[in-house]
Amino acid sequence: MLRWLIVVLLALVLVQGLTAWLRKIGLGRLPGDLHFRAFGRDWELPLATALLLSWIAALLQHLF
Repeated sequence: MLRWLIVVLLALVLVQGLTAWLRKIGLGRLPGDLHFRAFGRDWELPLATALLLSWIAALLQHLF
């Protein structure tokens, strides 16, 4: 279980870094993505985008 938690956290960090590029193609604004302001900074938690990208990666892995 700890392994999956680490994988999910790394995916979230990766998606956070690619947010500007992903927004150009429409990701990062899905209904499950959280955007809020705290401690004087804008925070984004792209949960739905991360789930969608992991589903696509799993599908590609299954096909190839």
